[in-house]
Amino acid sequence: MNPEPSQEYTRRLAARRQTIERYRRLDRLVAGLRLTAGGLFFLLLFWLGFGWLLLLPVTTFIVLVAYHENILARARRTLRSVVFYERGLARIEDRWMGTGDSRTSFVNESHPYAADLDIFGKGSLFELLNTTRTRSGEESLAGWLLQPASREEILKRQEAIHELRNNVDLREDLAVLGEDVRAAVHPDLICKWAALPPMLDSRRAQAVAPVLSGLTVLSCIDYEFFDGNGWLALAAIALQSAFALFYRKRVRAVMAAVEQPGKDLEILSLVLARLEREPFDSSKLRQLHAELATDRKLASRQIARLERFTELLNYRLNAVFALISSPFFWATHFSFAIERWRRRNGPSIERWLTAVGELEGLCALAGYAYEHPDDPFPEIVETGPHFEAEDVCHPLLPASRSVPNSVSLDYRLQMLVISGSNMSGKSTLLRTAGVNTVLALAGAPVRAKRIRLSILRIGATVRVVDSLQAGTSRFYAEIQRLHDIMELTKGPVPLLFLLDEILHGTNSHDRAIGAEAVLRGLIARGAIGLVTTHDLALAKVADALAPRAANTHFEDHLENGKMIFDYRLRPGVVQKSNALELMRAVGLEV
Repeated sequence: MNPEPSQEYTRRLAARRQTIERYRRLDRLVAGLRLTAGGLFFLLLFWLGFGWLLLLPVTTFIVLVAYHENILARARRTLRSVVFYERGLARIEDRWMGTGDSRTSFVNESHPYAADLDIFGKGSLFELLNTTRTRSGEESLAGWLLQPASREEILKRQEAIHELRNNVDLREDLAVLGEDVRAAVHPDLICKWAALPPMLDSRRAQAVAPVLSGLTVLSCIDYEFFDGNGWLALAAIALQSAFALFYRKRVRAVMAAVEQPGKDLEILSLVLARLEREPFDSSKLRQLHAELATDRKLASRQIARLERFTELLNYRLNAVFALISSPFFWATHFSFAIERWRRRNGPSIERWLTAVGELEGLCALAGYAYEHPDDPFPEIVETGPHFEAEDVCHPLLPASRSVPNSVSLDYRLQMLVISGSNMSGKSTLLRTAGVNTVLALAGAPVRAKRIRLSILRIGATVRVVDSLQAGTSRFYAEIQRLHDIMELTKGPVPLLFLLDEILHGTNSHDRAIGAEAVLRGLIARGAIGLVTTHDLALAKVADALAPRAANTHFEDHLENGKMIFDYRLRPGVVQKSNALELMRAVGLEV
């Protein structure tokens, strides 16, 4: 039986902290020994002058420097493990908000639900889930949260996440890779480099270059040591110089183009090497693992060859070595080698990046599944529209503050109109349904006792705001979003709409007519969804659309001058409003 996630994280965190303390003691010890070796060197130099005995402290110092760097590297790696487990415990204990990735750059304002459901930003679903180490991983995870997958793909992801769920070692190993992995690996830049037109693709030139190098070296040796023909040496040098001059621009272009992608691929190889070592059983993971190879050679090994080429190419930056290597066409030969590598492996780079991104995305969702063992995988039904959630809670709220509710929608009952007072829980229920749907359609577990749903598109108006820059009011922004949501119903995938306080930016008369028309249109097009209102006049819309629509509500009551909410969804229309009580509670005289 596997230990509880919090217990396992706590145990591993304590072990990593003990390891760091051990490395700190070694650090102090080795630093002292280095100082001793340095002092011994100067002492022997003072007593004995130069002599073979000085090699002992010098050799000892060099060995200690190398060992010290190894210790520091291991300590940094272990420190990243400590951070990994501290963040894991923060997520389990609901202390994670504001500690992770709170960017909003993955989506634009016109997305039909991302801003409304807190998919990105501080306290968002992405911040909770994202433990990826590369930009490809981030982009894969973000893409899954922005677009529903097919039923077949979701089932494959569920199987893969189930397999990865308890593999804490793999997630830790990925987390402790080089600190600059995410900052350094630029998928777009690497793919652009791979897709560049050939710069050095002449096979004849590749064959001629080593011949010219050999001829130049041999003729110079013959002239210098064996009284050979000087004109032959000069002719060889002239031919080589002409060849180098002819290809100089292209060689420089190759060297300039490979500089940044070479570094990025080197760092990416760390992730690849770790993923390649992992044996996988599920079909999705085996498929992605197979993508990490070209011609039956692992991607990390292919990249290692490029690393060697770029490292040897960079030897030319040493002035002394450049003088010695110039007769050997050093830069030209390795530029040809880099271009051969790019021609052979360039078409595979995008595939490698995609596979790494998906594997990291699956590991991130597997980490969420491990840290929330009570969250089940949803059942994905083949026909829809269908959304059935039993005791569903909001995944971004602490468990101690979450109140479960049940919601069921299908072709028979397509819409619930939810009335209730301000702060009673109406908007939270919409977000609860939406965020769990996003999780479900990404392949992840959900925060509920049970969820059954079909593949659904989501359209929401929970957080529509005005725009000073665009010169649009809140009402105009909402009706534009409603138009976009209506357009989503034209696709083959049924729509789940989540409309908060529909059309509350206009007068009651226009609001009632407009809301009923919009909701009739959505239902007529086969959509399902939730609509909230605190305008009791709009509750009549559900009666007009029955039996495909029904009224539900949240209640509250005043207790010792304080509003009390139980956040429980009930059938029927709410019978009272708390607006006046809230005004009086904050001191307004009404």
